[in-house]
Amino acid sequence: MNNQTVKVPFVDLALQHQPIQTQLQQAIQAVIERGDFVLGQALKEFEAAFAAASGAEYGVGVASGTDAIALGLQACNIGPGDEVILPVNTFVATLIGVIHAGAKPIFVDCDPQTALIDLEAAARAVTPQTKAIIPVHLYGQMVSPRQLLDFADTFKVLIFEDAAQAHLAEREGYRAGSVGSAAAFSFYPSKNLGAFGDGGMLLTRNPDIAQKMLRLRNYGAAQKYIHVEAGTNSRLDTMQAAVLHQKLPYLPQWNRDRFNAAQHYNIELAPLASSGLIPIQNHSGEGHVYHLYVIRVDDSCVVQRQQLQEQLTQLGIQTGVHYPIPCHLQPAFIHLGYQVGDFPNAEMLSRQILSLPMYPGLSHSQVQEVVSAITSSLSTQEQKVLCI
Repeated sequence: MNNQTVKVPFVDLALQHQPIQTQLQQAIQAVIERGDFVLGQALKEFEAAFAAASGAEYGVGVASGTDAIALGLQACNIGPGDEVILPVNTFVATLIGVIHAGAKPIFVDCDPQTALIDLEAAARAVTPQTKAIIPVHLYGQMVSPRQLLDFADTFKVLIFEDAAQAHLAEREGYRAGSVGSAAAFSFYPSKNLGAFGDGGMLLTRNPDIAQKMLRLRNYGAAQKYIHVEAGTNSRLDTMQAAVLHQKLPYLPQWNRDRFNAAQHYNIELAPLASSGLIPIQNHSGEGHVYHLYVIRVDDSCVVQRQQLQEQLTQLGIQTGVHYPIPCHLQPAFIHLGYQVGDFPNAEMLSRQILSLPMYPGLSHSQVQEVVSAITSSLSTQEQKVLCI
């Protein structure tokens, strides 16, 4: 489909950038004039600001969210011989981060109503080799901090948050990034706080973890040309940090815009619940930052997910699926030994979930247009069924 036929895009970044274009250009120009393109002033300022906004003490910017996980786990002294529990329905970057850290990933299923990790299943997966659990704050909703802290205390494991989709999300008095020993964030352009390219950050309250992360991202150097660890080159560049620092003050309002759009969806979609269209549940109230707004096209629905998605595309409504294949069934990771049927909730959701347009500035009328298109698709299919 060409851009002229798109009525409601899946994401519209221009709505964020146009009002602050001058500020962004000035921030970029300041970096050019200083010439501190790597580990520069704007990076230090953004690291401190984002850590403070998230309730953490230290922020260490890296090249991507994946590196924030891989290097962050290493900074927490997790590696070969250690098992790390993670939800199987996460984006593959979580899994790749565990593998790159040298640890063994242990998948568990998810709650089918929230799509968040099933902590009861996680409890059954704990072994003497379990060193950490990665709660993925999926779609913008945090896993319960109280339950996580109880889990960590019971099983004596480290909490490493994957908060790539949960910038400034809140639940039970905690912000994403402030619950565990460390937390990984992504600044991919479409995230709630997005750069003009790739980027990531590790947050922590532990100075030892922060110092080790600073070394790992910069060739393992404790000081220039003194390399005390086998690190790598993974630094959030100063230009991206300058952009992110300018956008950060607007993030609370952008998150509120997302929440308000989600509320409109909830109201408009409520009559369709009996037809098998069910939003993923919000257990966080206004703390949910809705990186994605996801519905389930239940097996009882007269239209299948793929069919509905194709019909919406024809009507100019862009959608997505996050994610169509659970990690245990990805071809690259078959060697981990899992099979179809091992995680029934995640496998069911992978067939049912559909992400609807969601971004700051999405209007009520656009939400109505999306839901009207869904309703029309259902009505058309119901009529076909009646005619058979």
